[in-house]
Amino acid sequence: MTTLSVGSGSCSTQTSLAKQHKPLGSSFNASKFLNGFTGLKAMSSFETESEASFLGKTSNHALQALCLPKLEPKQMSANPFQPRASTFKVAVLGAAGGIGQPLALLIKMSPLVSSLHLYDIANVKGVATDLSHCNTPSQVLDFTGPSEFSNCLKGVDVVVIPAGVPRKPGMTRDDLFNINANIVKTLVEAVADHCPDAFIHIISNPVNSTVPIAAEILKQKGVYNPKKLFGVTTLDVVRANTFVAQKKNLKLIDVDVPVIGGHAGITILPLLSKTRPSVVFTDEEVQELTVRIQNAGTEVVDAKAGAGSATLSMAYAAARFVESSLRALDGDDDVYECSFVQSELTDLPFFSSRVKLGKKGVEAFISSDLQGLTEFEAKALDALKPELKASIDKGVSFAQKQGSTAAVSN
Repeated sequence: MTTLSVGSGSCSTQTSLAKQHKPLGSSFNASKFLNGFTGLKAMSSFETESEASFLGKTSNHALQALCLPKLEPKQMSANPFQPRASTFKVAVLGAAGGIGQPLALLIKMSPLVSSLHLYDIANVKGVATDLSHCNTPSQVLDFTGPSEFSNCLKGVDVVVIPAGVPRKPGMTRDDLFNINANIVKTLVEAVADHCPDAFIHIISNPVNSTVPIAAEILKQKGVYNPKKLFGVTTLDVVRANTFVAQKKNLKLIDVDVPVIGGHAGITILPLLSKTRPSVVFTDEEVQELTVRIQNAGTEVVDAKAGAGSATLSMAYAAARFVESSLRALDGDDDVYECSFVQSELTDLPFFSSRVKLGKKGVEAFISSDLQGLTEFEAKALDALKPELKASIDKGVSFAQKQGSTAAVSN
């Protein structure tokens, strides 16, 4: 695995990093260009008439040009990467749930998707029928129950797994472990059997444990490729960018904060010292922002008062990561994202950091993100390691125990 050192880079929540700062971040003229996933356009940049909106008129023209070939094409901004329309198959496992439904809608809006396969154990037919009425190119198909795993997963390029129970007030991610661990095990076994070469995106919490579970299951099946297994931590980056922009009164589209570690509590470590554009934080602001980013999921759970967890923001972040994966598969060589993956950047077997994505998955790690940390960040990194290691070990132990039980029963 390649490790890149590119100076004090940062993790981009955008689908691609601006060429002039490759791969450092997203410092560019927000009034003229918008980098990243919009749900309507897979291009890394396009002109927009309003810097306050993510969806200028140009994006609407872009969608029309893709969906209505007879319309006269709109002149787009210069970009060496021109994505092909309707190319890839994506499967969402857990598509009838609180995250699955909005996630499926956002994926349906991508011009890179030719077929969207929606799976759940119940209630997915209505979701698929509803989405199929949206006039975007991808075909929507529904699949219910394990008996339809084969048809659902055959030939799929990207599998996204948001399945599982949501958090409730007072519940930690570890409280979800026993239920969601078994769900992830079952779904990853099906992926291993029917589309072992697909990119696998794990959303089901606790990600710090479910990704190691998935890795062990794939190993047991003899199809593990560490370059293609991802824990989706994009929401931590999305939140960090949002909160920093609010705190420092910055244009949100310009803000880029790398987030490393894991995806729960203190294992989430925003590297505020590496924020782009360069920003000065007081010690109090660093403490306040770090704690808020780490506890943002709980903030949503408490605000919903038992009615659910962070479903919409999670769907948005997951859709961004799907779009990044599709762009990488489509040949874009300038795609960088943070993700919880098998890693050698630290002494932990899995770690979230910024990686370069390519057609074969993870192409390189951006090691410079862990260099030149502040004293606060260095101490926080040391402090998160024991908890993250315990979560990883818990997932590995669960999967190995399940594997041993299955071997005995056979």
